[in-house]
Amino acid sequence: MPDDVRDLPASQNDGLYRFLGGSPLSVAFRLILLSILVGVVLAAVGFDPWNIIHSIRLLFQRLWDLGFDTINWLWRYFLLGAVIVIPVWLLSRLFGTPRGR
Repeated sequence: MPDDVRDLPASQNDGLYRFLGGSPLSVAFRLILLSILVGVVLAAVGFDPWNIIHSIRLLFQRLWDLGFDTINWLWRYFLLGAVIVIPVWLLSRLFGTPRGR
């Protein structure tokens, strides 16, 4: 019948591609870029990659010392990020391809 669908035998790389979410080279490239971006953000917060435990403790100590000004500080960074994240998310939902159908 012309409308029948047959499963083709899976190649050896299909499992790896499905596990990684794409080709290994493209996944590695995306992970490198994302790691650099997260590293920049963490450096802006004050984290040091060579002494991460001390950096985290110092961050919480500074937040504790700020008191209620911390809420204002977090709110301002939330608004700053939301100005970019919310419109991009909304546009991707409106103009993105439908999923699951």
